[in-house]
Amino acid sequence: MDRQARMAAGMRDRIWPERILQALAIVILAAGIAAAVRLALIAAAQTPGTLTLRLDPPPPAAPLPAVDGPADRPLVILDPGHGGHDPGAVAPGGQTREKDLTLALARTVRARILAGGRARVALTRDTDRYLSLRERIEIGRALGARLFISLHADAAPASDDAHGATIYTLSETASDAEAAALARSENRADIVRGIDLGAARADIASILIDLAQRETRADALGFARLLHREAGDSVPFRPDHLRTASLMVLKAPDMPSVLLEAGYITNTTDLAFIGAPDGQRRIADALARAIDAHFARKLARR
Repeated sequence: MDRQARMAAGMRDRIWPERILQALAIVILAAGIAAAVRLALIAAAQTPGTLTLRLDPPPPAAPLPAVDGPADRPLVILDPGHGGHDPGAVAPGGQTREKDLTLALARTVRARILAGGRARVALTRDTDRYLSLRERIEIGRALGARLFISLHADAAPASDDAHGATIYTLSETASDAEAAALARSENRADIVRGIDLGAARADIASILIDLAQRETRADALGFARLLHREAGDSVPFRPDHLRTASLMVLKAPDMPSVLLEAGYITNTTDLAFIGAPDGQRRIADALARAIDAHFARKLARR
């Protein structure tokens, strides 16, 4: 009996501190709620008929990436696809991820562009971090990019032997739909080449956006053709190498944008080409030559 009594007493000694801590937690929680209610009531008393609750401000926007190159040169944005928790396509065996290939390729292209000295360049991401598709577009537009190039490496089903690079531009149907959506947006200020559309009628804003996007789409298609021409035989392309699609990163109305699928990560030949320094150098050389030709052509048209 003495032993049982001692065990019971020990249990009581352990239980009481736990109950005291639980009671203190409830008191503190109740006090916090009461304080919040009092603040809300004070705010309501100061402005009759209203109840104001103060919320934490939204987190600050991420800083814009660094821009390299001569200040008087046009800006090219390189957008390595995926990143962070989004690996993109994964090669058979799981050792090679699209997000790593695209970042390595973007760095190689940046070095090649800077060596030429005819354009400035910035990367949407220079580390393994996640960016939403909208954030990628907004980085380019905030920096005033004259050309936006999104870099990817495609994947195909196991039964598909697809291989070779593909260049995507925005389809006309997708462009019209995006123009309509932008025209309905509440915040349309400075959305088209510095023109404030905030006070424009919806139909006029839609027309202006559509006109700007048609010009932007034509510039993007012209660059895509230049890229294929400059690549020549140094970069393998699919037979249907020029395609259009409704891809978010192509939808900026005032920034010519293309998406380059450098090859298929699921194809052993393509993977060996994209993952090798020589293959990345060839892609970078083709992109740099196309960029130079693109801006030279636009300068000659002025």
